[in-house]
Amino acid sequence: MAKVLALVTDAFGAGYGIAQYNRDFLAALFSAGATIVVLPRQAPYPVLPPSGIEQRSPLQSKLRYSVAAILETLRMKPDIVFCGHLYMAPIAWIVARIARAPFVLQTHGIEAWSRPSPLRRWSCEQAAVIFSVSRHTRGRILDWAAIPPERAVVVPNTFDECFTPGDHSTLRRDWNLEGKKVLLTVGRMSPTERYKGQDRIIEAIPEICSAGHDVVYVIAGGGDDRSRLELLALQTGVADRVRFVGLLTREQLIQAYRLADLFVMPSTAEGFGIAFLEAMACGTPALGIQAAGSRDALADGKLGILADENHLAQSISEALSRPRPNPADLHQAVYNCFGRPLFKSRIAAIFHRFLQPA
Repeated sequence: MAKVLALVTDAFGAGYGIAQYNRDFLAALFSAGATIVVLPRQAPYPVLPPSGIEQRSPLQSKLRYSVAAILETLRMKPDIVFCGHLYMAPIAWIVARIARAPFVLQTHGIEAWSRPSPLRRWSCEQAAVIFSVSRHTRGRILDWAAIPPERAVVVPNTFDECFTPGDHSTLRRDWNLEGKKVLLTVGRMSPTERYKGQDRIIEAIPEICSAGHDVVYVIAGGGDDRSRLELLALQTGVADRVRFVGLLTREQLIQAYRLADLFVMPSTAEGFGIAFLEAMACGTPALGIQAAGSRDALADGKLGILADENHLAQSISEALSRPRPNPADLHQAVYNCFGRPLFKSRIAAIFHRFLQPA
């Protein structure tokens, strides 16, 4: 078995986004025959990794983390070093040199879209392979990295198999949404992530209502930009149509996806957008705009709707006027493109091609 040392910002015991991708990626590596030790920078929740994967205690200090990575390398003698974030590429290259092993780099979104510092760029260029979650991210990397294109590989996100169509009547009743057309966005509300576009949906609500749709816009997620969005809803005159439901449990999240008539996330800078997959896997149509990684998640419009950013309200109104797709058919289509079996097979194929020790 190949031994893998994973240097990550977060994985097991953390939230979604990058942490979820790392969990899926490492689980797929384990299924492909690797033994894995994970060194996280943070792990806020006491969640154990699955059997067969060891995760060390988190270390937020850069110096302590670097020392721990070197000591673990000397102890473990890994065959492969996995680096879960571009910012950690220099230490990943150092420990890979100590171990005389290849290192592989995972890239996600905006962290990789601009030319990094010379040290980070040079470290990235030493990677045996660079994984990207979307074609957009891969293309941006090839703009600044001096690597052969075949060393930059797209491996898109997958989704948990608990996201399926089903009953949502309890949550719709609890939230008093009977008879309403429900728009839903799931994502952080952060001043640094305003590109997700919750504000653009709020501003579009008057026009959507004028088109004859009695809509309620549900925003799920946490973050310190909520007060700005609440004020915007008040100023726009739609405060009674915008619901902030905060962080949801997994079961509430599944029901929220199911009850929505349309999942909307007009993000201009999404690395991929796993929430698109989760919503469609629950049988709910999804709408994004033609930008960045959203195109990959919506399969260039084959799975979901790609709208023009300048005609967002019109696109949402038209989507709400269409018959809802068969939930089971939509789930199967998303599963065929992004389900866990396909994700695991992609990782296994790359693992055996690039990463098996000599």
